[in-house]
Amino acid sequence: MPSTFSRYFATKFKYSVSLYRKTYGQGPILTAKGLDTIFRNVFIEKLTFLHYNKGKEMAPTLGMSGGTLLVRKIPAADPTKVYVGDVVVLKDPKSSDDYIVRRLAATEGYEMVSSDDKDEPFVLEKDECWVVCDNEELKPKQEAYDSRTFGPVNITDIIGRAIYCLRSAVDHGPVYNSDFSAEEDASVLAMELDVDEMARTHRE
Repeated sequence: MPSTFSRYFATKFKYSVSLYRKTYGQGPILTAKGLDTIFRNVFIEKLTFLHYNKGKEMAPTLGMSGGTLLVRKIPAADPTKVYVGDVVVLKDPKSSDDYIVRRLAATEGYEMVSSDDKDEPFVLEKDECWVVCDNEELKPKQEAYDSRTFGPVNITDIIGRAIYCLRSAVDHGPVYNSDFSAEEDASVLAMELDVDEMARTHRE
């Protein structure tokens, strides 16, 4: 069975190739620029970044008022890289300079049926996805700022998946995602998690 380090290394290489293709297209990657990009991302750059999530939309999963997240980078999201059930970081549909954290509830091809009889069922089109809040106490369309408010979003607006949450110095742990993602992210979490660093940057 591959070691944690070898799985981590393989994940970084796969990420680096995906990032290069997103930046430079689908052409040959064995160029000086391509090799430099892949080398830098495999041996120097991290696969994660820290993001502070504020608000109660994802309570209690990410804390009652927010938390500091360790986010796995996803350079080019599609249904083979993010899965239904994942907690994802995406561009705010109403402010592209901001980011929100929501749970991925459906991807292209899913039929969406509302509990409100006034809403007509529809099918998510190619590259569309549906994201929702975890906080079930929020009123849909009124308090819950998610796809029930702003509709489907483009899956390429997803930039990462939350894999660990620090709610306070004594309350932290892995974020519950799909089984597929949990397996994919296990080596990343093992190699890049630094709770002390998260605590230093955390805002109460």
